[in-house]
Amino acid sequence: MRFMRSTPGASGRSQTLFAITRCLPFLVLAAVLSLELSPAHTLYTGPLLSPAPALAAVTMGPAGTGGTAGLAGGVSAITATHHHAWGGQQVYANLLALLVVAVASVATSAVRVRREHELTRIRRIAEVSQNVVLRPLPARMGVVNTASVYMAAERGAQIGGDLYEAMCTRYGVRLIVGDVRGKGLAAVRSAAAVVGAFREAVHYERDLTEVMRRCAAALAREYELLDRSELRDPLELEEQFVTVLLAQVPDDSTVQLINRGHPPPLVVRHRTVRALCPVRPLPPLGLEEFLGPHPIRVESFPFLPGDRLLLHTDGVIEARNRCNEFFPLHQTMERLDGTTPSEYLDRLRHALLRHAEGRLADDAAMVLVERTAARAEQPSPCAPARLPRPAPRTLRDGPSGLRASRPPRHRRDGTGGTAPAWASTAPSARVAWNGQRTTDNG
Repeated sequence: MRFMRSTPGASGRSQTLFAITRCLPFLVLAAVLSLELSPAHTLYTGPLLSPAPALAAVTMGPAGTGGTAGLAGGVSAITATHHHAWGGQQVYANLLALLVVAVASVATSAVRVRREHELTRIRRIAEVSQNVVLRPLPARMGVVNTASVYMAAERGAQIGGDLYEAMCTRYGVRLIVGDVRGKGLAAVRSAAAVVGAFREAVHYERDLTEVMRRCAAALAREYELLDRSELRDPLELEEQFVTVLLAQVPDDSTVQLINRGHPPPLVVRHRTVRALCPVRPLPPLGLEEFLGPHPIRVESFPFLPGDRLLLHTDGVIEARNRCNEFFPLHQTMERLDGTTPSEYLDRLRHALLRHAEGRLADDAAMVLVERTAARAEQPSPCAPARLPRPAPRTLRDGPSGLRASRPPRHRRDGTGGTAPAWASTAPSARVAWNGQRTTDNG
């Protein structure tokens, strides 16, 4: 899985502008020194040295800002010596102004660097928190090859509530893609509740509708535990919901879907894209009062070997360019080519970023699944493997157990019969966990 943040700072244009801004103080110092030492010196450039530390504080730390201030002082001393200006009030006024600006610039740079470090730590914590929901998917799961990508919104946007997961179970490969309404920590908690219920239910519930029911119940419990004081509007809780798409890829050539208000997945077959729209639309999770009397049913669609299934969030289809045009997902998928799902999804990601010019208004998540040709005589790779029964252990092997294949030693008792060696009239003995022989009375 690729996790990235599509920000303007990541573009080549911004990197070039940053490099020019960092070199600007030194260009000013070089220009001042050249003008002061040139034979055709007619302009007094002393006041131009004071802004150099302030310019350096924009892109440099305290050390770089202090070094720039030292260079500016050195240039001022060289020019004053060259023109025999020591003793005049103008030279000392320029040096005093340079000192004041340098102290203020170093302090400002230190504060900026400290805030940037705090912001970096906060973003790292946020990414780790979201990676709990969006953990990487393996390249191969059962009868499908998988690839995934998550693109965070532009800088300044809050953490989104996109979620996805894929699990290999005895019933086939099961996937979930969803989007929580809103942003912030409340959206992340809701997404974590839904994904956690999915990860637990897919291994025990045979029916896909029961998996959806478990996810809905987990979301309802999360809403009950939500602190109402965190909400800006008392009616905001009633408008909370999660769009969810459940998919199951069994061993046969089908894919089973349950769509609760999510954008329909797309199937690519021979460069032809088709949307798998539900027959009866269902409301998102959290809006169960709009379900109606009809039960939730699983819908099956053909999914042949070589077909590719794209599950995505609304951040993909709602990405716009400067002309306010939406991203043409269908047409782009028909033009793209890729030998592997990872290559195909990477090209689709680049096309999306080119269309949005590197600025995404909402988070975007995509999961691509490709069915492989599986032979029928082989068992399903998702079926749980049978573990061999461990051989009986002895006391010589450790304190795990007694030897089952070896009969206990016997002794001759007083009546001529035989009895186990541990059957004694003396205080009964026991074997402690550390392998030492102790008695019941100490």
